[in-house]
Amino acid sequence: MGSFVPNTDREQEEMLKEAGYKSFDDMFSCIPDEVRLKRPLNLPSGLSEMEAIRKMEEISEKNVTFKHIFRGAGAYNHYIPAIVKSVTAKEEFVTTYTPYQAEISQGVLQSIFEYQTMMCELTGMDVANASHYDGATAAAESIPMCKDRKHKVAYVSSTVHPGTIQVMETYCFGSNTKLVQVPSKDGVTDMDKLAKMLKDDPEAACLVMQQPNFYGIYEDATKLGEIVHEAGAKFVMSVNPIALSVMKTPAECGADVAVGDGQPLGMPIAYGGPYLGFMAAPKSMMRKLPGRIVGETTDDKGNRAYVLTLQAREQHIRREKASSNICSNQALCALTASVYMAAMGADGMKEAATQSTSKAHYLMDALKKAGLKPMFSGEFFNEFITDCPCGSDKLLDALAEKGILGGLPLTENVVLWCTTEMNTKEEMDQVASIVAALISGKEA
Repeated sequence: MGSFVPNTDREQEEMLKEAGYKSFDDMFSCIPDEVRLKRPLNLPSGLSEMEAIRKMEEISEKNVTFKHIFRGAGAYNHYIPAIVKSVTAKEEFVTTYTPYQAEISQGVLQSIFEYQTMMCELTGMDVANASHYDGATAAAESIPMCKDRKHKVAYVSSTVHPGTIQVMETYCFGSNTKLVQVPSKDGVTDMDKLAKMLKDDPEAACLVMQQPNFYGIYEDATKLGEIVHEAGAKFVMSVNPIALSVMKTPAECGADVAVGDGQPLGMPIAYGGPYLGFMAAPKSMMRKLPGRIVGETTDDKGNRAYVLTLQAREQHIRREKASSNICSNQALCALTASVYMAAMGADGMKEAATQSTSKAHYLMDALKKAGLKPMFSGEFFNEFITDCPCGSDKLLDALAEKGILGGLPLTENVVLWCTTEMNTKEEMDQVASIVAALISGKEA
């Protein structure tokens, strides 16, 4: 940190004296003697700056870095404008903790308010909360919003990301909630089976679906919503925020809750995190939103000010009344998403989405010509699945040798591919060339 200032022994002595202590041992005398460590920590001696940098470089060389990425499945390699890191790396933001004390955190509260506003514009909803830990926990947190005394069973499409379903199962286990998976057909939710399952279950509380789904396919979300609402349940859509710039919003599809992972909004893949979960809903569901909501008001002088308007957490209200006991406010990640959306603008995000989907279709056609078979025929965004006659591992190993991270292997012969605006035609042609050579038995 650029503003870190060390203190000398003399300054430490002055601080101890001011606090009323003679020494550090005196300051920690309240700690029982039997639990205090009486020896130095078993740590190596310190290194100089040059030695430390050299050591870190040696360690980092153990990582495998791919220049070309064709894998998504929840974490996407989008371009991040330089201004995003320039703004969010400011110490005023990096060192700021969750704003429990609203009256001294106006800057952070304003940034959260602006994030909420942008998420509402993106999803078409009326209100958004201050953020969640990630997309999977946001989806899981949507279930308690939809439950009541008569509706206690949650449904989830099997086309939702497997990791998200696992988190939902964990949450439901802890709350004694039954979670039922709806089977798929041709890569999308089986609507006929869904309608029958909901009709036979008067306790159905909600359906959680993903758009586009885990296989990259666009589902008929409007029709799914109609089936769910006809059964008296709530409709939850987990959405890709980049895809929202070119597809119907959750509000237009009739969703009661919109959730998703904000990682594509300016956050690097970063070994899996930290990411951002978002949640938005219409006004009718506002008081069931977990976490916190920042609102705009005026102070005693009539100036614009920001406050924590709703705080449905056990830290703020009675535990039995809390709608969420574990949801996290990813304030810095939310700020990152806000800066990214402001820098890109509506046109920029639409361009990123358009390039992502057009390149995915180009890659699929190229891989099809190279000998791979697409698994599904539905319309897709930037991900698709192919059957690999040469075997997934063999194919991905061949790509890795050329510095290319191929798609995600789902089975021995099935791969989930992904493209974003970061992929070039030359890269995609190279992948297709390697695949064709591997299938034909020739070297690429």
